Amino acid sequence: MKPADSIKGWAEPMSRGIRMNCWRRALSGICVIVMAGLGSAGCGNGGGGLSAGTGTAVSTTALPAAPTAFDPCSDVLKPALDSEQLHGKERDDSNGNGGTQWRGCGWVQTDGYSVSIRTTNITLAMVRANAGFKIAEELTIGGRAAISYHDSDTTDPRHGCILDVEIKGGSLEFFLDNPASRRLSGGTDTCEIAKSLAAKVVSLIPDSV
Repeated sequence: MKPADSIKGWAEPMSRGIRMNCWRRALSGICVIVMAGLGSAGCGNGGGGLSAGTGTAVSTTALPAAPTAFDPCSDVLKPALDSEQLHGKERDDSNGNGGTQWRGCGWVQTDGYSVSIRTTNITLAMVRANAGFKIAEELTIGGRAAISYHDSDTTDPRHGCILDVEIKGGSLEFFLDNPASRRLSGGTDTCEIAKSLAAKVVSLIPDSV
């Protein structure tokens, strides 16, 4: 399989599918929207919320767009990508339920892991509040709060990892797929790879972002 085909096959059914299933659970099934700085709002069958104690329908506030001050697809990431032997860049934008967005690109390491690095309007607080995710670790990377996690239904967490690093307006997400069969990386815990890669990338992000 060609590197580009590998990324496309992974990014579409795995990363987007898992994300949308989880956020559908949070935004539709549980019927709670967690907004950055806005708290949470319950919703009724018609998609509107009920104001506390009044039963009056109110509109939920849409999420702002994914942050654009930092572009994961730009050449600024080249030093980090080269050090990991990541190549075959492919655009990987998507939209999810409740106004969630991801904007960025994916790469592959020959006979190693695949990664999608994207800005998203999903905050760390939203990840913590989503019952569809299982938190692996709360940490700090390059002076920024970060969190690693998996889909709650994951049976073998060593071979996949999602890591979000806090940026203004949301987070920078690293979504890694690392099958055990991969010669270069398959024997390494994927969240450890994610933390190492994130440290390299975060060092390239301006403090103002």
